[in-house]
Amino acid sequence: MALVLLWVIFFLIVVLLFLWYAHETSRKTILMKKIPGTRGWPILGPAFEYLLTPEQVFTKLRAKYKTFKGITSLYIFRNGAVNIYDPEDIEKVLSSTRFNTKKQPYDFLMSWLGEGLLVSNGPKWYERRKMLTPAFHFNILKRYTQSFINNTEQFLKEVQNEVTKDQSDLTSLISKATLRIMCDTAMGISIDDHKQSETKKYFEGIHTVGQCIVQRICRIWYFSSFIYGLTSHARREAKAVLNLHNFTDNVIKERKTNLEDTRTETANDGKGKLAMLDLLLQNERDGKIDLLGIREEVDTFMFEGHDTTATALTFLIMRIANEPEIQDKIYEELDSIFQGSRRLPTVEDLNEMNYLQCCIKETLRLYPSVPFIARQIKEEVVLSGYTIPAGVNCYIHIYDLHHREDIYPEPEKFNPDRFLMENIDNRHRYSFIPFSAGPRNCIGQKFAYLEMKAVMTGLLRKFRIEAVTRTDELVLISDLVLRNAKPIYVRFRARQ
Repeated sequence: MALVLLWVIFFLIVVLLFLWYAHETSRKTILMKKIPGTRGWPILGPAFEYLLTPEQVFTKLRAKYKTFKGITSLYIFRNGAVNIYDPEDIEKVLSSTRFNTKKQPYDFLMSWLGEGLLVSNGPKWYERRKMLTPAFHFNILKRYTQSFINNTEQFLKEVQNEVTKDQSDLTSLISKATLRIMCDTAMGISIDDHKQSETKKYFEGIHTVGQCIVQRICRIWYFSSFIYGLTSHARREAKAVLNLHNFTDNVIKERKTNLEDTRTETANDGKGKLAMLDLLLQNERDGKIDLLGIREEVDTFMFEGHDTTATALTFLIMRIANEPEIQDKIYEELDSIFQGSRRLPTVEDLNEMNYLQCCIKETLRLYPSVPFIARQIKEEVVLSGYTIPAGVNCYIHIYDLHHREDIYPEPEKFNPDRFLMENIDNRHRYSFIPFSAGPRNCIGQKFAYLEMKAVMTGLLRKFRIEAVTRTDELVLISDLVLRNAKPIYVRFRARQ
């Protein structure tokens, strides 16, 4: 028996040595070892370096990317990744249809988002993109603007209830407002008071899924669906996803019922343009998409359309609360447009707000809502002078790109003038990509800019914002979107 056991051990050692040798002598490993990066343990690489809290992971990555300029590698057994934050490399990857494919970590979102526009690849992505593009046509966006303004008025009533308080939870206020706007515009339904318990579960669900996915990304053994499925994280995620799906199923059901009751395309602008959910329901009637496909896109846009915008608005309001002279300058621009009038803004007014646009862009530079994106390298490509082998994941770190001192001097300073036209012209066109870039850029970026302008216009015309949370108190964390570890607080004071 002992002899058999010795032979088994010997056999296992031989197999492990063979695997190690095959791994070490493969072209992929040889090429990856030439790229600067942390090596860590044999075969396992730096797998144990990231058994940290989300705050620690975020801080560690920022320090690492300052050490290795432009490109770093991460190679854990067969899972190779490169991290890039040089605009020329980023342009090479994002502008090419050869590198359109998304894999990890987007695969981890599929239990929630299915194969919606964010996650899908190949012909399915192309067909969905083509199907949804008309929902963001100029005529639709123009009509959305009225909804932005109407919902902002509701948001301002909620802010009015905060003016007597020493501090207000900005994160909560803004998230509710952007979800309400998303439902009213793209989905054609209203989120009113009797749905508060549903929306609370929805917000909690998004945060839970984000936490679970970060845990999965930072633990290589959780890449296995089987192993991850045995964990408490997987059970928490499954429960959260069920609540998220219940919310979006109800959104779809309500809109479908409304359309059947009225027997008309109420979101039609008279020129054949439909809002997003109505467009999807029309395609369902035409046999081009099923109800599961509709839910994939509604889940995707409900998340991307409210959470990323809420993040950007939260950081913008916090930042101008800490920069009163910039807040005054925005107010002066608004005053020059409205000239003391109390009229509501038009889409033309919003398009005139150039300084506010610069402030929004500077916020997205400092605090990009999506701090990184990823693409799969399907064929060899040279980045920063290194040959990247096929089969490697490429992580594009937008946060680190936006904080490069050689592109943005004093990168931590809030300076909206960076986005004046004369300064933009001097920078690489891929040096600012808060909405990604290239063929797979964000389909809703114009929607987001108009929404943020509408909310900020209403807010600053009626209220002055004072700082409670200071910029040096922020503790940023890795999540589905960029977040602060704690709620962000401000004070609202009514203007005289």
